[in-house]
Amino acid sequence: FDEFYGALTADLAAAYQTNCPHCAENFPWQFMLYGLKRQCACRQVVAVDSLILRYNADDSLIHIDPESWAVFQDDRLIAAPDERPSRPLIEKDAKICPNCQRPYQDDLAIPYYQRYEPVAMMGECAADGFFFTAVGQKERAALARAEAQRAALPFDPADFAIVPGPKSKSLLDKGVSSYLDLFGGRQLLFLQRAIELLPRFDPLIRLNLALLVSTSLEFNSLLCGYKGAKKSRPGAIRHVFAHHAYSFPYTAAENNPLYPLKASGNLQNLFYSRIVRGRRWAARPEERRIVNGKPQKVFIKGEQDAGTEVFNFSELGGGQRRFMLMQGSSAALDLPDDSVDFVITDPPYFDSVQYSDLAAFFRVWLRQLAPTDVDWHYDLDGAAVNQQSNGGDQYDRVLAEVFAECHRVLKRNGRFIFTFHHRNPKGWAALTKALRQAGFILMNRYVIHAENQSSVHIANQRALLHDVVLVLAPVESGLQPDWTKPGWINLEDSYNFCEDCGAAVGWLLNQRPSAETIDAHWRSWLMGDE
Repeated sequence: FDEFYGALTADLAAAYQTNCPHCAENFPWQFMLYGLKRQCACRQVVAVDSLILRYNADDSLIHIDPESWAVFQDDRLIAAPDERPSRPLIEKDAKICPNCQRPYQDDLAIPYYQRYEPVAMMGECAADGFFFTAVGQKERAALARAEAQRAALPFDPADFAIVPGPKSKSLLDKGVSSYLDLFGGRQLLFLQRAIELLPRFDPLIRLNLALLVSTSLEFNSLLCGYKGAKKSRPGAIRHVFAHHAYSFPYTAAENNPLYPLKASGNLQNLFYSRIVRGRRWAARPEERRIVNGKPQKVFIKGEQDAGTEVFNFSELGGGQRRFMLMQGSSAALDLPDDSVDFVITDPPYFDSVQYSDLAAFFRVWLRQLAPTDVDWHYDLDGAAVNQQSNGGDQYDRVLAEVFAECHRVLKRNGRFIFTFHHRNPKGWAALTKALRQAGFILMNRYVIHAENQSSVHIANQRALLHDVVLVLAPVESGLQPDWTKPGWINLEDSYNFCEDCGAAVGWLLNQRPSAETIDAHWRSWLMGDE
């Protein structure tokens, strides 16, 4: 990592420099903040989430003047641009121009990366500490140099074309047809230089570094928002998929991936928090156990997440810690009948989270970063949650096919284990019908914590905070645990809701009713529809 990071810094660090507004010394900036250009009938403006850049712990405010774009701490001037800007700043809530009374609109005719204007920067000075400053001629010149190199970068536009999907359609609606347009010139230069450096490393290290750059994409595009104004999150960046969808910020935050301190979303932070932590865990895995009602981390004696990869089933039994990876449809596994002790999986979330569609944001870059490590050209049309939404029964049909294949390969005394939750009775009904058709019974269910209440995408949405872990066995096992028909399902409490739904799955699988009866039961329990 040090070699990789050092080479990137030697080539690109000069593009991320500014001067401390207090002592004038040269330092790297951490974020460059941009506002969105908008147009009414009479003028062009630049819209930001807020003119307040930060609430300080001492209750002072760092803010930006809407006319001069100068940065102030309360009434004290910190820094001003070299020249007065030609456009005023407005906050995002200002929808109508007070002069012409026409709405402000985005210019969708220009590329997405050209719709933003830099308005301020933040960094840290060795002597004066954390600072905000205005964007001056020096910083604009560095940005212009990066944009001038954009056209010469060896990226084939065909490799980055956006395919319409439930989530990516929002990009096309914004006039964005290429993933390249979501990145500024400086961000593309960073990615291209990283791609050029990777082949010098051994395969395993190269793959780890490629995954590091891939995960940095979520903090290094013009879809990133700024949430550093909050007292609780000074200097924080909002990553691309905070909402499990594409969102388009008014204040976009360009991260400095080469910032020398561990900071929100940069390479230093991501390397130690994800790559190093992951590999240390693999060498000495740990888990949580509840001791006297409190969770404690304990190491798993003798365990290690490592081994030897083999390429056919017959080799798996030839030694310890052997593993086989297969890429393809889970409805057609190249495994013998009755050969697997445990199937542990995570079914797709019925109709709400389009993983394959959103994953294209990373996949187009992984093809560049790790072109030979994986077959990136797979067909998504067969996915249970299909990105093209082909037919209303796709989820039911594909889930049933996958569960049937899991039943085929599972030993008669084996276990099939996964987690699930959903508010929609159709989701539970599809799951139950697929399990019934495949030939499973429910042995037990456990409720565990799932979502954090502070997650942006579930806040104030009455979302479920728990999952139910379902432990199933083939009906051929001869077992039939006693499940009682639920009189009702608690719709108000997340824990009890998941517990009750798990019990309902167990009772229905014991009864083995028709598909129509399963649908009717779930409607009655979750919607009161008799």
